[in-house]
Amino acid sequence: MDIITVHNLKKYYGDRGKEPVVKALDGVNLAIEQGRFTAITGASGSGKTTLLNMMGGLDVPTGGEVIVDGVNLSSLREEELAVFRRKKVGIIFQNYNLVPTLTVEENILFPLDLDGSAPDMRIFREITELLGLTDQMERCPDMLSGGQKQRVAIARALVTKPAVILADEPTGNLDSRNSQNVAGLLKMTTEMYHHTLVMVTHNPELAQMADRVVRMQDGRIVESPDTPC
Repeated sequence: MDIITVHNLKKYYGDRGKEPVVKALDGVNLAIEQGRFTAITGASGSGKTTLLNMMGGLDVPTGGEVIVDGVNLSSLREEELAVFRRKKVGIIFQNYNLVPTLTVEENILFPLDLDGSAPDMRIFREITELLGLTDQMERCPDMLSGGQKQRVAIARALVTKPAVILADEPTGNLDSRNSQNVAGLLKMTTEMYHHTLVMVTHNPELAQMADRVVRMQDGRIVESPDTPC
């Protein structure tokens, strides 16, 4: 069963009546199967991050559509889209996007606070123990290492129990050891919580950890095997 489907997705920048028009996405079709770990790779400027942003409803396409868990994102108003993201999609950014004035615990629970939802403390404890954050709860982000900050970002994405996790170069600011650790944690949590993970990465070693590798070039998918290449 596919949880994300992308139909003829286009994202153009510039005046279409004039040249040149930058075609960040140029007619992308893609289906992401539920419960699997998919890696999207490609050179800088290939369109992989733009595609991920479209899947998360963070950007508006020029044409085409994105359907996530049965919902066409184009049909949602801005406020509805924000609520949908908080309930259905966890997003992990390369630069962590933690709130510097909040503690680790407050950062993790922040999406639930925005939604006015009570946290499932069993899940919260399970996630923070799994990610090795139990002793960091009262610290602020500036007291953490890069690897610890990314673990907080992962915990924040997981705590809402989303159907989909989207990770944009989540190891881009980490050394090789921490990169492997973070990617391993993402894979492990996908297997534990049965969500769908889509990760953008330029690292071929990390891509090999995925169930499927999608390669992009010039705004198009050029290779999408069912198993890692």
